[in-house]
Amino acid sequence: MAKLVSKTYGEALFELAVEENKLDALMEEVEAVIQVLDDNEDFVKLMCHPKICVEEKCSVLETVFHGRVSDELTGFFLTIEDKGRFKEIYDILSYFVDECREYKKIGVAHVTSAVPLKDAEKDAVEKRLLETTKYESFVMKYEVDPALIGGMKIQIGDRVVDSSIKTKLNNMAKSLSEIQLSNETGKCKE
Repeated sequence: MAKLVSKTYGEALFELAVEENKLDALMEEVEAVIQVLDDNEDFVKLMCHPKICVEEKCSVLETVFHGRVSDELTGFFLTIEDKGRFKEIYDILSYFVDECREYKKIGVAHVTSAVPLKDAEKDAVEKRLLETTKYESFVMKYEVDPALIGGMKIQIGDRVVDSSIKTKLNNMAKSLSEIQLSNETGKCKE
């Protein structure tokens, strides 16, 4: 249900941004709002508190956002609150940002390696991703996980390419156990 809500409202905001030719401006505002909400978790808790009436919450939204973000975004927040959906604000705004990035052919790549990558290695990874995907640019997010032993894991959306030593070892162990199982079941009884 939450996914349907975030898709419905996120898509509505995206369509408005495209229609009004304000995609870049709204995307920038939404990314800033997400950061503000991350930094002020109590604000989201306040906006989701069941004992505070909708009118008061809308007044708070007006006070906080009016004049700081576009009228379209302020109105959007008021609509979300009026419909009782503010608890899904992160998912809604994230969906919007993802839609904007897809529209602008900007991919988001999560790269996990066993050791920190050097700048030249990062450039090579990004270059290779640009050559092998439909994207024209990338937001690169790097992480280090020593448990990978070596190699790296790259995730773009729901696609994962895992060339880590850890995964290769796990796959080999699985293959060996399947061989052992098939040998044991294939023996003839005497």
